[in-house]
Amino acid sequence: MLYALMGEDTPDSLDKRLAARPAHLARLQALADAGRLLLAGPMPAIDSPDPGPAGFLGSLIVAEFASQAEAEAWMAQDPYVTDGVFARTVVRPFKRVLP
Repeated sequence: MLYALMGEDTPDSLDKRLAARPAHLARLQALADAGRLLLAGPMPAIDSPDPGPAGFLGSLIVAEFASQAEAEAWMAQDPYVTDGVFARTVVRPFKRVLP
């Protein structure tokens, strides 16, 4: 089943986010390589694809996991969680309708 994994950044998290990004992307690439990643990306703090020093408000990942518990465990081990980028996370089942 698909799950939406959402993280909300802590204030002034840009430096932590940039430091943790290579490890975070490696985990996402592993999901993609396994054919389990539908989409992933950050939410800019301003209306721009490159927010510069304004940074990001959080991230959204939609990926396939065997269960919600597995999705939650995966999220709990993500570098954005373990390195303090995210203040809060939520994992919810996701039903793809379109496209």
